[in-house]
Amino acid sequence: MARFFTLSVVVVLLDQASKFWVLARFREYEVLEVWPVFNLTLVFNRGAAFSFLADAGGWQHYLFIGLASLVSIVLVVWIRKSAVERPLEALALSFILGGAVGNLIDRLRLGKVVDFLQWHWQEHYFPSFNLADAAITLGVGLMLLDWLLETRRQAR
Repeated sequence: MARFFTLSVVVVLLDQASKFWVLARFREYEVLEVWPVFNLTLVFNRGAAFSFLADAGGWQHYLFIGLASLVSIVLVVWIRKSAVERPLEALALSFILGGAVGNLIDRLRLGKVVDFLQWHWQEHYFPSFNLADAAITLGVGLMLLDWLLETRRQAR
């Protein structure tokens, strides 16, 4: 079980280290083209995914801190329950927990989340994100895979 929580801590450390690096080297909206379809650019998100509620007036800050804290507690309990019998599920939850805590630290420390990874195709830009967001997405993908595999096992 400790390995799952260790993974969450590694996700938080990588996420925070990458954000410290970006904050030290970029001004807001400064763009560094890495590939023709990928940039590094510092942007701040006061909302949730895709800047949901970013312009809500400030109350959303407390809502997102509360939600992230509650979700993190639930994930810790869930990982403890699934670690032995459902290791893929626990792995997925570990990525989600690490990502949630990484973004929670930003909200507590800065009042906003640091995003800096930006994919685009020509003039079509996907919203900027960070390593915590990528870990959450990976975790959700692994949850779906676990669900599909479990459904398949039960069907046999």
